Amino acid sequence: MKNTTPWWQTRIVYQIYPRSFCDSNDDGIGDIPGIISKLDYLVDLGVGIIWLSPVYRSPNEDMGYDISGYREINPEYGTMEDMKELIREAKKRDLRIIMDLVINHTSDEHPWFIESRKSRDNPYRDFYIWRPGKTNPLDKGGKPLPPNNWSSFFTGSAWEYDRTTKEFYLRLFSKKQPDLNWHNPQVLSAVKDIMTFWLDLGIDGFRCDVINIIYKTSLKNGRKRISLVGQEWYNTQPGCHEILKELRKEVLSKYDCFVVGETVLTKVEQARALCPPDRSELDMVFTFEHVECHQFNNKWFKTPFHPHLLMNTLIRWQQEVDWNTLYLENHDQPRSTTRFGSKEYSRESAKMLALLLLTLRGTPFIYQGQEIGMTNGEFNSIADFRDVEAHTVWEISSRLKFPRWLRMKMLRFTSRDNARTPMQWDGSPNGGFSPSPDTEAWLRVNSNCTAINVAQQKEDEGSLLSWYKKLIQLRKTTPQLLGGTFKLLYKDKHIYSYQRSLTSLSDSSEKIAVVVLNYSPKHKSYPPALAQRLKSLQDVRILASVYPCTDTLPPYAAFILEAVI
Repeated sequence: MKNTTPWWQTRIVYQIYPRSFCDSNDDGIGDIPGIISKLDYLVDLGVGIIWLSPVYRSPNEDMGYDISGYREINPEYGTMEDMKELIREAKKRDLRIIMDLVINHTSDEHPWFIESRKSRDNPYRDFYIWRPGKTNPLDKGGKPLPPNNWSSFFTGSAWEYDRTTKEFYLRLFSKKQPDLNWHNPQVLSAVKDIMTFWLDLGIDGFRCDVINIIYKTSLKNGRKRISLVGQEWYNTQPGCHEILKELRKEVLSKYDCFVVGETVLTKVEQARALCPPDRSELDMVFTFEHVECHQFNNKWFKTPFHPHLLMNTLIRWQQEVDWNTLYLENHDQPRSTTRFGSKEYSRESAKMLALLLLTLRGTPFIYQGQEIGMTNGEFNSIADFRDVEAHTVWEISSRLKFPRWLRMKMLRFTSRDNARTPMQWDGSPNGGFSPSPDTEAWLRVNSNCTAINVAQQKEDEGSLLSWYKKLIQLRKTTPQLLGGTFKLLYKDKHIYSYQRSLTSLSDSSEKIAVVVLNYSPKHKSYPPALAQRLKSLQDVRILASVYPCTDTLPPYAAFILEAVI
């Protein structure tokens, strides 16, 4: 019987942020040849899909998510020939590649926008969302006010005034990232051509950036709220569904490819609507609820982290969405060891988080450096940050008279630069990121590279890297972990247990894997209900355990049991 399971449900994704992965030419910036040189490392780790963050031509206002050439490679990263070689070398190793598809906006240096802003009657004017401002009253500088009250994801107004044509353009992110106008059929046609170009070149799909906000139903004022005013007019609108169906029908259905959508502001119901069983839109979506579990109104203001906030959200998505994206960090999120782990039990908590990630139902995504436990960066002043969002927040919070210590605390804990510090390959001064140890990287290498690096952990059977390899191999060879159902067995504020089950087609027996976690820095006794459940299992064997199994649960204990019922 032919296996009909999609390949993206049986593989693990490894995200590469090219600028910070490996610098081959000693200029302090990661590049495509550097990625090629590390493909065997990824094979050894056991992953099967590479998610490549943008390598397109870009002025790097938003580090590649502001694209000025969709069919060109950023010269900092190499050439198109380098990209073709990466695709060839990956295929030799049975590694699939998905690329970022950024189609909510372009760079303001993209030829389309350069033309668009020349005059109101330019043929490319309607590729973007231009509107006259409100002329009564004018602002203090005598300039018209924005067309509506929408706010930007990067704080402030979502509109930018252009003096050439004396109109505003919509930009939900940076002022150098104007939003495309998806009411214009020419935009849809152009994007189809871009997708076809890359799929024909040999990539295997896309991670679609903020894909659920591309269609703006109306430009009316938004309901007043603390953040993101106007979202009711662009968050997962019917027009977005129609665009995704069109892209699936006209482009994606012609290839054996995989498409995952980054869907901001999305709840369970919206996620299910974007990933229907017939796959007419997206294959999976990235939710943000679990990584937003301890923020107050917006990501810059945090409440204290409590494990049950994270776990309850993950469990709910496991129960209500058939196939999840499983991730704890990426290029936009602080490091999970810093955020969700423990300083006192850094290795144990990191191993527990790894076991959690790789035993839930869905496709796991590992971000570069996560497998060795890389931590948040070291930033002493605003000059240490490279992220445009960090500088925008610093400027606005300065105007609001936030004290310097508070501004630095916000950025140190939340800035996207935390995830973007260069990969720590060895213990040399720049972590082995560049060939010469004295080469200065584009973003400061974390000084803990002397203790946290690939070279050191590769030789240590008890390391986090070795643990990831073990769990990845275990997931591949344990059918119930790969495709089994999810069932919650027990939870309180610190102890969690769930079961992954799969019925054998040959003899109708049910194989199960039971996961137990102590998400706590304290020794815990087994809750009676859980202890009774574990005692009832037969033919039990331990598949993996952070500690040797004992009568109690040590801090951040985590283990997997296999049994047959």
